[in-house]
Order: sequence, then structure tokens, then C-alpha cells
Amino acid sequence: MKEKQLQYKILKLLKLEKAYSIKQIVSNKAGVPDIVFCINGLFGAIEVKGDKGKPSELQLYNINKIKKAGGKAIICNNIKQAKELIWEMKNKNK
Repeated sequence: MKEKQLQYKILKLLKLEKAYSIKQIVSNKAGVPDIVFCINGLFGAIEVKGDKGKPSELQLYNINKIKKAGGKAIICNNIKQAKELIWEMKNKNK
């Protein structure tokens, strides 16, 4: 699947799950994940990569910084990965 198609599907899923989400287009900080969101009071971030996409060192660095700060963050190559993260976060503390 192409990156833009996957981003669209993830944003649609986040909307259905009533999450607050932002699709990063231009940021003042390089390497920021494509999608940042909040669900169930938790911060999440998804760096979306298409079929053949690979994250840069800077993107990996930012994903790790988010995790160290207590957020959830992934590199996502398919909708299943995004669903698992979103549902895990939505259902935490229930």
C-alpha cells in the first residue's frame, strides 16, 4: 500500500475511535512522526511508511524519544500495526 493511502486509513480509524489526531505536513522540527494523536489520555505517534519505505535515523531517534517520555510510538507499514496500537491505547486502564 502507498504511504498516503495508509495515512488516510489510519486517520479515518483514529476519527472513528474519537481520538484527537494531527497529520504532520510541515513541522518546525525534522523527523517528527507523520501522525500524532491522543486517545484515552495517552500520547501516540505513528511514522507511516509505504510498502518499501524505511525510516530515517532522525525518525527512529524521535520515535525513541517519544517512548522514553512515556508515549507510544511506532513505525507503521500496514493498517494492522496501527489498529493494534490504537486499540491497546484505547483500552488501557479499562
